[in-house]
Order: sequence, then C-alpha cells, then structure tokens
Amino acid sequence: MIKAGIIGGAGYTGGEAIRILLRHPQCKLVFAQSRSQAGKAVTDIHRDLTGETDLMFSENYQQDVDVLFFCQGHGETQLFLLKNKIDPKIRLIDLSQDFRLTDKKQSGYVYGLPEAFRDEIKKAENIANPGCFATAIQLSLLPLAVNKMLKNDVHISGITGSTGAGQKPTETSHFSWRSSNISTYKAFEHQHLNEIQQTIGRLQGEESTIYFLPFRGNFTRGILSCTYLKSDLSLEQATILFSDYYKDHPFVHLVDKNPDVKQVLNTNKCLLFIKKHKNVINITSVIDNLVKGASGQAVQNMNLMFGMDETAGLMLKPVAF
Repeated sequence: MIKAGIIGGAGYTGGEAIRILLRHPQCKLVFAQSRSQAGKAVTDIHRDLTGETDLMFSENYQQDVDVLFFCQGHGETQLFLLKNKIDPKIRLIDLSQDFRLTDKKQSGYVYGLPEAFRDEIKKAENIANPGCFATAIQLSLLPLAVNKMLKNDVHISGITGSTGAGQKPTETSHFSWRSSNISTYKAFEHQHLNEIQQTIGRLQGEESTIYFLPFRGNFTRGILSCTYLKSDLSLEQATILFSDYYKDHPFVHLVDKNPDVKQVLNTNKCLLFIKKHKNVINITSVIDNLVKGASGQAVQNMNLMFGMDETAGLMLKPVAF
C-alpha cells in the first residue's frame, strides 16, 4: 500500500486529488496540508466528500509517505522545496508549471505525459505534471509528431472552463462575468505553448510553428480543443495512425462523432475525433481539465512510478448529463 500526502489540498486540484486517492485500491492518503485551511475538516472545504473522510487539513506535512503531490499555485513548489528538506526517498509529483521546462536549470523531473514518455515515467523519482491545455493539445499531436508529420503550421482553438483559473475568484472567473459570456485571452502567447513545443521538438527532432487561440468558456470544467493543419494523409490513413499509436494507452479513445465535454467530465479520459476537409486535417480533443488535465494524470503518473496498473483508481464514470 502506497502512502501519499498532498501539499496544498484546499484548491481545485487538491480536492480532486483527495477524491481520487480516497478511492485508490493501492494507495492510502495520509494527510492533506493547507496553510489557509489548517485545522478544518477536509469536508468543510470539499463538501462533495461529506461522509467519505474524516481527514483534517494539517498546517505541516509528514515525511512518512512514499509520494507527495504538490497542488499549489505556480512558483509555490519551488519555494516549498527551498524552505523544507524532503527525504530523498519520497517521490514528488508537481502539478504546477515550476519544473515542466528543461531550459530553466531544473533537473531531476520527468515530464509526466504518459502517452509520450511512459517508460521514462516508470523510472522517475520526480514528475512535472503537464498543464491542462497542453495535455489536450499534445494528445492531438503526438502520433503526427512521432512520425515527423508536423511539417506545416499548426492552428489550434481551445476553450476551457472557469476552474482552469484556480479557486481564488478573479475578474474573469466569477459567475456574473463568466455566465453568458465568452472571451479569448493570451492569444498566441499562452504559457502552455512552451511545453507543447518542447515535446514536439523532442519527438519530431524540430519544433513546429503553432498558433494557439485560447478561450474562456461559461462553464466550470472541461476543455475542448480543435487542432488543424495541412496534411497529405487521407482520413483513413490518419485514423489508422492515431489508432495504432493509442492502442496501448487506456485513457485515449478515438470516436467517430464529434465529442462533447460532458462525455469526459469527472474522468481521466481523452476523446479524439478526426475529420478531413480537402487538404486540412482537424483533430478535436476533449478532457476534464481537473482530472486528465491535472490530478487524474498525476495519479496515473504515480501508478506508473510505483509499478501499479496504470488505470488503478482512475476508472471513473463521466457525468454525461
């Protein structure tokens, strides 16, 4: 039985990690730390867990664990590790962007996208969990990148729910602004582009020109991205390429109809739909930004690191309606 702890358990990704780990057949959640909610019951903050746990948020962390999940804001993990000496036997899984890029003189972290780097993850001591948009988009591109087929400009439009902005209310995440509204942000400059380019460069041997337009949606959770580029592949060839690539990856599924976000909410799934229009191929991807885009993928990485079944604790039913 693996023993796990969570640093920053009061936010959205912390809450999702708690929910998943409480049901994990081979993992025991030992503690959930939170500076802001220390001393309170976990169910006072994550009320969906009422009746399922008597855990209290702790102010401090414990060393008697096998793995630590860092569910804090960007920059917080590095600060925590500077201030606290962690037993080197404890494996770390960071959900922030602190260790995703390899050009920041950061070592010892494997980029945790299982569908691209499963073998490296199995041997890893520490994991940098991918971003949510980065996950949805990369899963649309991996088969093409591995086969060095990203030779033309890549165009992406993607929309995300308000939970992607974190639990703390902001001008563009509170209900009165977000409801019945839509807007774009960080056009062509989204921070997840860096890790996408990094992965494409590793797999293809060179980066591609990627244009990404992110949108804020008037819903709480989920991501839908549409990726399109010129390609000589026929629809049949593209379908075979993607099917062959993902046949051994349990959470990515090709579908024959346009998917919608509700099909994946509350799950670690990614659904991909491929369509060809003249000489342009379009790949639609849907994930839950808090599960496959964050805490679910983190648990998937934990499973691989400790030699467990990759799907352990992650066979979750979608909301659907």
